[in-house]
Amino acid sequence: MTANQLFELIRKKRSFLCVGLDTDINKIPEHLKNTDDPVFEFNKAIVDATHDLAVAYKPNLAFYESLGARGWESLDKTVDYIRRKTKDIFLIADAKRGDIGNTSALYARTFFETFDFDAVTLAPYMGLDTVTPFLAYEGKWSVILALTSNKSAGDFQYITGKTTGKRLYETVLEKSSRWGTTDQIMYVVGATKAEALQDIRKIVPDHFLLVPGVGAQGGSLTEVAKYGMNSRCGLLVNSSRGIIYSSKGEDFAEQARMKAKEMQEEMNGLLKEAGI
Repeated sequence: MTANQLFELIRKKRSFLCVGLDTDINKIPEHLKNTDDPVFEFNKAIVDATHDLAVAYKPNLAFYESLGARGWESLDKTVDYIRRKTKDIFLIADAKRGDIGNTSALYARTFFETFDFDAVTLAPYMGLDTVTPFLAYEGKWSVILALTSNKSAGDFQYITGKTTGKRLYETVLEKSSRWGTTDQIMYVVGATKAEALQDIRKIVPDHFLLVPGVGAQGGSLTEVAKYGMNSRCGLLVNSSRGIIYSSKGEDFAEQARMKAKEMQEEMNGLLKEAGI
């Protein structure tokens, strides 16, 4: 999927919502725990309820890897189900990988061949050779961590270089934006850092940004759009817990749809305000 195709999908659905499938076996409704694959059954119901409102899904791999082989099977079934359910979805593996070239090549094969993901999140700390194998796949995306929303983000990301005068995350943006095109590289920028999006847009005005932290983490969708939206929207805003755990009862999917619908309607309004 190209950046233009992703933009057209946003215009078609009047949404830039990414639903995070952070499916915790300990938090899903009790009535699903008697099924053969509770994680998949939960995901399937969420997808059925929200696929027309979202442009992307983002499984966080930690929730699947923690279950061992069963978790990988649940993930595989989830990806396959989404692909059979609709073609109008951008699918992100939230894996945060980052290793030397030969190892990265196997990670790239995992997410782009073994699993049919469109994108994978990557940690850029080890440099270009950790990202290059992912860029070799046509139509696939590297989603590079730039400025995250966790409490300890300032430990490294705001360090200012003595010679450059630039903060580390700014250097990451500047250097990595030259590694590939706007059809290949996207950046993770936390919603709780919304005002920083102004400075980020000066460095990467045309790239898509994946923005977690709206909803349960307290980020403001309006602020994110104000500072981060460009002429082609350029945003995928993720909500995980705020949508998928809207209810612990048998109505969990219906409640998830209601929350997703609220966000989609707000996004539609923001797109209209931006003339999109």
